[in-house]
Amino acid sequence: MELIRLANVKKTYKTGVTAIQDLNLSIEKGQFVFIIGSTGCGKSTLIKMLYREEKPTSGEIIVGGVNVGKLRNGKVYKIRRKIGVVFQDYKLLPKSTVYENVAFALEIFGVPKDEIHSKVIKVLDLVGLKHKIKSYPAQLSGGEQQRVAIARAIVNGPKLLICDEPTGNLDPSTSMEIMKVLEEINRLGTTIIMVTHSIDIVKALNKRVIVLDSGRVLKDYPEGTYK
Repeated sequence: MELIRLANVKKTYKTGVTAIQDLNLSIEKGQFVFIIGSTGCGKSTLIKMLYREEKPTSGEIIVGGVNVGKLRNGKVYKIRRKIGVVFQDYKLLPKSTVYENVAFALEIFGVPKDEIHSKVIKVLDLVGLKHKIKSYPAQLSGGEQQRVAIARAIVNGPKLLICDEPTGNLDPSTSMEIMKVLEEINRLGTTIIMVTHSIDIVKALNKRVIVLDSGRVLKDYPEGTYK
């Protein structure tokens, strides 16, 4: 079943730069998709439009049946609840514990405290950090901080997880550990879209690969065909 559809999408910034042009794309529920391409090919713009940080200049972007480009600013939170986002820099609250960092993602939506506790413990167990709930970000390795960021992104049970260079600051061994966590999240039913520059990771995981060039889809490799 289709989760995401982009039809004739174009994005031109006020500077006059066209980052995305004539982009057509469909992503099914439960897929794990890599988006790759050289710097400036439109990767970041594409994912920013998916979670509505940017609006398309023209065309349609449908996520979970919602036309995100036409959402009023006051309604954006509705789509954000269904989408988790993980960045290259972890964006953790430095003065909050691991538990508090993850719980915050639920508190802002007014989730009851007892429900918050069970969800946070469950998701920290999933990413292998249940034993670090009282630690602060400065006491964690880079890989552990990224696991906290992933836990925070998925604690709401999003249908879609968008990862923007999540291993960009990590060494190869730690990167693969993070990829195993993401694979498990995907196996449990969450659709994942990941932007990366690491061809080693792309080749190791054998997922669907979309190559962007000048804001267009240059190649779309089905799962297991990218070599």
